[in-house]
Amino acid sequence: MARYIGSKWRKTVAIRKNKYLTRFVPETARLTKTSLRRQLTRYRMVYVKPEYGRHGNGVMRVEKTSSGYRYQLGNTIRNFAAFDSLFKGITTATKRKRYLVQKGIHLLKHNGRFFDIRVMTQSPAPGKWVTTGMIGRVAAKRKIVTNYHNGGKIVTAERLLRPYTRKVSVKLALLSKLGVLAGRRMSAAFPGVRVIGLDVAIDKSLKPWLLEVNTAPDPYIFRKHPDPRIFRRIMRLARTYNR
Repeated sequence: MARYIGSKWRKTVAIRKNKYLTRFVPETARLTKTSLRRQLTRYRMVYVKPEYGRHGNGVMRVEKTSSGYRYQLGNTIRNFAAFDSLFKGITTATKRKRYLVQKGIHLLKHNGRFFDIRVMTQSPAPGKWVTTGMIGRVAAKRKIVTNYHNGGKIVTAERLLRPYTRKVSVKLALLSKLGVLAGRRMSAAFPGVRVIGLDVAIDKSLKPWLLEVNTAPDPYIFRKHPDPRIFRRIMRLARTYNR
């Protein structure tokens, strides 16, 4: 079986050791009062997410506003006049579990809703990595996370990017390359990792940002891809390391 790594922090540290990948990784730190204050001062919007967790559960969008601070968790929005009360509210909501704070990326939108792209990359043999599929995930109405299990909608990456650039194939080629490099880095850091799902945000300047690396990505979202060959290929390769 392929190896599973749960800690988002350990995975972030691993891929940042590749100099090329580092430029695409948003500033990320373990959540403390100091790290949250520093990033909010620098970026005004950040994401706070559990170090261990799946499907976007527990992810918060935190902002510095003209009148104070605000966070959104699910459909719940809370406003705070002061930073100390914001931090107290966040630590209460997180139940003092380990969380990370990450530079907020202002995602592109599809029909008014945020989207990101899942890049599926697999290792059919030790030392060899290939990107086998890409698919877009559009957030549900009023949601800040795009995960399909959190109500997100599956749309092809090509369709999502087409309104923003004529060079869709060039952008997808870059995402494919990032997937392969991230896969190599993960297997170097954690021998036994044979598959990753790379969650990629695209900002308004069309720069990709590597938000997260999943080592047990759900292949079944690719059933919704209009090209059935992609899902068949993913499952065929999965059988080589899941025996």
